[in-house]
Amino acid sequence: MYATQALTNLVPLAEELDKNKVTPGVLGFIVFAALAVGVWALMKSMNRHMGRVNFEESAEPASKETAEPVSGSAKRK
Repeated sequence: MYATQALTNLVPLAEELDKNKVTPGVLGFIVFAALAVGVWALMKSMNRHMGRVNFEESAEPASKETAEPVSGSAKRK
């Protein structure tokens, strides 16, 4: 019920605005700036974490030909 009362109070204010000159205003700028700062902080954090990653590849395992064959009938000690 409170939302409908708020909307009825804001409708006359919307009629006073010039529909050809509506801009995002200060609130739009603040939201955009906050998003930009958040993206910048995330990118900085990602770069820091990617710097800690070790990209060296380990040696490849021995090929199947040189490895000893494993059979189910092998004798156990």
